[in-house]
Amino acid sequence: MARTMSARATAKARDAGQEVADSPWVDRGARLGFAARGLVYVVIGVLAVQIAAGRRSQQADKQGALQAIGGKPLGEVVLVVLAIGLAGYALWRFTEAIWGHASETEHSKRIAKRIGSAAKGLLYAAFCVTTISVLVGSGGGGGGDRSQKHWTAKVLGWPGGRILVGLAGAAVIVGGAYMVYRGVTRKFEKKLDMARMGQGWHRVTEVLGTFGNTARGVVFGLIGMLLVKAAVDFRPDESQGIDGTLRTIAARPYGQVLLILAAVGLMAFGLYSFIEARYRRL
Repeated sequence: MARTMSARATAKARDAGQEVADSPWVDRGARLGFAARGLVYVVIGVLAVQIAAGRRSQQADKQGALQAIGGKPLGEVVLVVLAIGLAGYALWRFTEAIWGHASETEHSKRIAKRIGSAAKGLLYAAFCVTTISVLVGSGGGGGGDRSQKHWTAKVLGWPGGRILVGLAGAAVIVGGAYMVYRGVTRKFEKKLDMARMGQGWHRVTEVLGTFGNTARGVVFGLIGMLLVKAAVDFRPDESQGIDGTLRTIAARPYGQVLLILAAVGLMAFGLYSFIEARYRRL
């Protein structure tokens, strides 16, 4: 009897959760989240162009982009919308991790995708918290690079810390390589409802998706390489976020040209994210 009641309660909880996952509000929140990501990457690209032009710029990373947005007219309103969108995106990923990917036939792939969705949900939940901190005025200090160096130094001090940091760097490199692969092979099109697009938008999506995903992957690959170098050299100051990586590019021969290419690529990814907000299959 008790077992039957427990099974019924579990079934009810599962049905209630599935109802939340299928809610149109979760769908709208996820799409707003894609648009929020797009705006942030466009602003990062603009800040990177300012660095290439030799002008003093806020950090060309997510926090720097949020601060730049917040400093504009109606910036606080935009930050509120961004926070709502990022929270919606995180919620969608969490529901996907718990109830999604049922169409995946292989159990191992289904589990891997759910773990990936949970990780993305955590990342965007943290991004939402950062947005709120900038909104309330407590996110001005440090920035992404300083935070990354702090945590790299902390982990390097642990037993086996160099191995952990090196593995984290290798994982970022693999992730960056997959982004490049996804862009070059146009694998991103599988997630989009391309049939709803006109021929013109279809071509625009191909260009922005290919260039944007590839550029983002290259930047993340460089971030991973710097993290591995920090582990090998036992120097946490060599670890860099997006901003530090872009400035590292700028310091190389032909760095300004390369940085502008990276900046345009990140802006392309931002514009692609707006298209994804409209045509993504959820």
